[in-house]
This record gives sequence, C-alpha cells and structure tokens, in this order.
Amino acid sequence: MKKLLVKIRRQNHEPPSRITNETVAEHREKILAGGRRFKYPVQYARHRLVVNAVIISISAIVVLAFVGWWQLYPMQNTSTFMYRVSRVLPLPVASVDGQLVPYRDYLMKYRSSAYYLQNKEQVNLKSDDGKRQLDQVKQQAMQDAVADAYAQKLAKQEKITVTATELESFLKLQRQSSDGEVSQQTYDAVVMDYYNWSPDEYRYATKNKLLRQKVAYAVDKDASTLRDTIAPLAKSAGSRFQEIVANVQAVGGSKAVYGASGWVPKTNQDGGLADAVTKLKQGEVSNVIKSTTGDGYYFVRLLDINDAQVSYEYIQIPLSSFKKDLETINKTGKVNKYISLPEAEVSLQK
Repeated sequence: MKKLLVKIRRQNHEPPSRITNETVAEHREKILAGGRRFKYPVQYARHRLVVNAVIISISAIVVLAFVGWWQLYPMQNTSTFMYRVSRVLPLPVASVDGQLVPYRDYLMKYRSSAYYLQNKEQVNLKSDDGKRQLDQVKQQAMQDAVADAYAQKLAKQEKITVTATELESFLKLQRQSSDGEVSQQTYDAVVMDYYNWSPDEYRYATKNKLLRQKVAYAVDKDASTLRDTIAPLAKSAGSRFQEIVANVQAVGGSKAVYGASGWVPKTNQDGGLADAVTKLKQGEVSNVIKSTTGDGYYFVRLLDINDAQVSYEYIQIPLSSFKKDLETINKTGKVNKYISLPEAEVSLQK
C-alpha cells in the first residue's frame, strides 16, 4: 500500500515535459483547453443577462401601458401628468363617423373650463353643485372635441385648411381693444390667467375653431342659397332690412334674422361687423360678411358713427347644416365614446 501511494504521488508531481518546436502546438492547445472552462460559463451568463433584461423591459412597458390605460379610461385621470402623456401619445377618447377624437383635445377643453370655474367663478368643485357643473363641463368638452374631429374629417374631404396668415390675422383681431392693440405678452398672460392655456395651446385651440368655422360655411348650402337671394335685395337703393327679412322665404334650415346693434365701440368684438361697418358711409350697405364667430353670413348698414362708436342694423343668415349633421351622426350611433360620462344637458355648438 505504501509503494502504491508513492507511485501515485510521483505521477501527480511528474515534472512538465520540455517544450520544443514539435510540442509547442500541443502545449498551446492544453492551455487554451484549460481557459475554455472559464470562458463558456461567462458567455452563458451574459446571454442570460440579455434575455432577462429584455423580459424585464417588456414587462415594464406592459405594466406602464396598463397603468396608463387604467388611469385614462376607467379612472379618467385629468391630472397635468396624464394630460402631458396624452399630448405625446396619439390616444383617442372617442370616434365620430370613423374619425378618431384625440384625448388631448378633450382634456385641454375640460381642464381649461374646470380651471375657470374654480379660479374665476370661485366654485367649490368638491361640492354637490361643483360636481354637477363638472359633469356639464365634461359633456361640453367631449362634444367640442367631437365637433372639432368631425370638422377635420370634412376639411380633408373638402380640402379646407387654415393658413398661418389667417390664424395670425384672427389672433391680431382678438388683441384689439378700445385703447388700441394689446401686446402679445399681455394677451398671453390674460389667456393663461383665465383659461390656463399656454400660447401654443391657445393657438392650437384657435386653429381648430377657425377650421370648424370654415367647414361650417363650406357645407351649408342652404345658407349660401339664401345669402345669394338676399344680396341684391340688401344692396338695392332704399332697401329696408326688416321688410327683406319678413318677405324672403326660408331655405331648408336657414331663415334670415334682422337685428340692430345700438351704439357699440368701433373695436366691438362682434365677429368683425363693427370693424367692417366703420369703412362704410352713412346709409351704405356692406357686401356679405362671414362672421369670425362662425354664426353665419351678415349684411350690415351703417346708421350712425362718431369718433369712438358706431350704430348699425344687420341681416343675419345663420349656419345650421354642420350642427344638424353632427346631431344626426350622434343619434345614429356613429359617435363612439371610449370613456363613460355622466348625463348632462348640453347642446352641440356650431
């Protein structure tokens, strides 16, 4: 037994053979073979690390997507963070006749109205009356967003756009006051104070409003026909606006309306009527005017004018087709809302 142990020790401690040109390849392979047992486990661990990282990333994305969906749709979270998420991601809140309604449009309108109620009307939004008013605000915000989306759908079909020049002209008109033009910085501060809108948000909302107005004018064939019927009558010498309105028959859903302004400032915010009438001579009738408020066509006659004020009478031809079409689409189930809203009596706006 003793001799056997000595023999084993001699084998285990056998001195290395001498490296020569003939044996160098064999020695190299032995050394590399010894290193491979350390290399392969590291490669295997790195592969597992990449796989695990991918699985964790996908799981995190799925969880975040679910939480975001849960907050926006079932919970209807209207916080600033979720509003910013809706501005980055093109998430829909509804669809109208196949056109998706952006969630950001709904939240922008809702948050602005809620801000005004709380900060300007001093309404306690947690009271029963405040909650009732918020329900109405939600309905109105949804209907406005749906109307804007439907207008965008029709605008694509009719190839209608709002140019940068038209937008700037309208914004400039909004800055007019009895003391002159308000600076852009002051006007932006007023908009932020009342509606909590940044300049970019206000421009976006205004552009949507102008597009909806242009579409409403383009699709209302009845109003256009009535406008063309009244135009020569209003421009004829000695015409009486009240008699014209009484004698001209309605066309479809459009019927002419007579009115008088009384004394108003030359810078009166009345859809551009006061501005147009200041360019007329006393008793003169204007050409047809498209109101910048989108409430129809106008013919105006200057009755009197002084340094600061004007007085005029007018014939209005209201627009109705866009509103009626939208109401029909809503009644026929072509408006699908992706969030549940409380019932509230709110009429569709033009």
